[in-house]
Amino acid sequence: MRRRLALALSLALAPICGGAGAEPTHGLAMHGAPALAPDFDHLPYADPAAPKGGRLVLGELGGFDSLNPYILKGRSVWAVRGLMVESLLARSWDEPFTLYGQLAGRVETPPDRSWVEFELREEARFSDGSPVTLEDVIWSMEVLAEKGLPGFRSSWDKVSRTEVTGPRSVRFHFDAPDREMPLIIGLRPILKKAAFEGRDFAESSMEPLVTSGPYVVESAEPGRRVVFRKDPDWWGADLPLNAGLWNLDEIRYEWFKDESARFEAFRAGDIDVFRDGDPDRWAEGYGFPAAERGDVTRAEIPHQRPSGLTGFVFNTRRDLFKDVRVRRALAEAFDFEWINNTLNRGAYARIRSPFGGTPLGFEGAAEGAEREILAPFADDLPEGALGSDFAWPETDGEGRSRRNLRKAARLLAEAGWQIQNGVLMGPERKRFRFEILLSGPAWEPAAQVFAKSLSVLGIQATVRLVDGAQYQARRSDYDYDMIVNTWAMSLSPGNEQRFYWGREGVTAPGTRNYPGVDSPAAEAAIDALLAAEDPADFQAAARALDRVLTTGIYVIPLWHAPTSRIAYWKGLGYPERLPLYGDWSGWLPDVWWRAE
Repeated sequence: MRRRLALALSLALAPICGGAGAEPTHGLAMHGAPALAPDFDHLPYADPAAPKGGRLVLGELGGFDSLNPYILKGRSVWAVRGLMVESLLARSWDEPFTLYGQLAGRVETPPDRSWVEFELREEARFSDGSPVTLEDVIWSMEVLAEKGLPGFRSSWDKVSRTEVTGPRSVRFHFDAPDREMPLIIGLRPILKKAAFEGRDFAESSMEPLVTSGPYVVESAEPGRRVVFRKDPDWWGADLPLNAGLWNLDEIRYEWFKDESARFEAFRAGDIDVFRDGDPDRWAEGYGFPAAERGDVTRAEIPHQRPSGLTGFVFNTRRDLFKDVRVRRALAEAFDFEWINNTLNRGAYARIRSPFGGTPLGFEGAAEGAEREILAPFADDLPEGALGSDFAWPETDGEGRSRRNLRKAARLLAEAGWQIQNGVLMGPERKRFRFEILLSGPAWEPAAQVFAKSLSVLGIQATVRLVDGAQYQARRSDYDYDMIVNTWAMSLSPGNEQRFYWGREGVTAPGTRNYPGVDSPAAEAAIDALLAAEDPADFQAAARALDRVLTTGIYVIPLWHAPTSRIAYWKGLGYPERLPLYGDWSGWLPDVWWRAE
């Protein structure tokens, strides 16, 4: 009886308060309105007239033993996400963060975004022909939170209740207004519930998922290859959102043990596309006959996304790295210019900050709304953090940075470290020594050079390579002194920043707060980021977070490429109009075609 009364009351009040200020729409933007009108006919970076058919072969490194990319167990095939799985809404990669209807034809949310409602398209189908139902939607949300990757749980915890509001519509209520949560829910993968009857979702498996996307798994050999075949009955082929996308009949992924083997396969024509991150090879490695006769094209694809953050990560949970002066000293000892010239032909730019190169990156002194966010925490921030003087150390690139090393020695002395008989010693005669943990050889040359430069200061830094499984386990438990890590950043930072830098991650395992950032200022900046309704306030909050992370010297940044270098074989093509994010999710293989 109580439940019936509650239901009657909610139905009676719904016209009064449930949808106040909300209007159904075809899309949803983080800030402002979607750029595309309700009657748009294709995404601006897709070509509806693109040739259809043909096969594309891509190369991957390592191996795999699972076709479920949403769980912790197993090594998964990440291409499953883009080629097979759909969500209620889908991104346009030509806008910072805007979603348009995919499985859902309509989305509705009030101005404060305290809830979001989706209406499923009646024609939406899984690859086996069965309809996508509200039961599938709700089950997908719940099982991902319960048994999926940790990030699913952290955001699902903000959903206070789920309400079925019509035959094909469902509303998700949030425990507090959050501008990003409607978009996060809209991007959740939708899977078929019935396909997991009698199976544990968390168990790794080579059984393909039953999904609603454009491709299905035709065949898979663990550790060797996966062949995706275009579903001829794909329900979404005629949606304007998909016009000019998914042009290929077959997309095949081949796995290789290392980068050299993958490049040799490309030279031989066994794979069609090669993303080249080696400046030496890009400059001198394309003298083989096929390239010389024009059968191979090389292209540099620009983008407008942030640099992101890649670098040597201090684990500030360790007493050794708690003092920012120590971290600054080691940053002084890192000769970026010499390493970039020696290892990369000077081809890359140094990362300045996580959101560097965009309006979200901090510049000069903190002013206006940015200063208002950080001012209450000024005493907790490093000296000068709110000013305009911060800059990463620079050298002449000759490999003899004596000035920088002298500055590093002074900072270490201020922090209580002194050289005794060539060894840096601290309080209680503790020697300054630590380990740089790596999972593969990619960053080993830079790490070895860094370790050697630190020896001049009396610091013993050792470089240790471990296998992938051990590395993942130690990284998840924060069992390291220093690692190299990459945080890719978008133009629409949001809830994931809490997962990257939130205080909970100082002790809770499995987050991406690898430095152990424990900063009230960072928390305030993330709060402001998630609450911002105006683009100017959003930018100010992002700059505040960018400033805290950078001036705190939690990471010694390495380099990034402002363009992507891609080589591909004759017959392949893509639209001249590039998306805002460039070579990123949603571009390759999404809008590519084979002309012959």
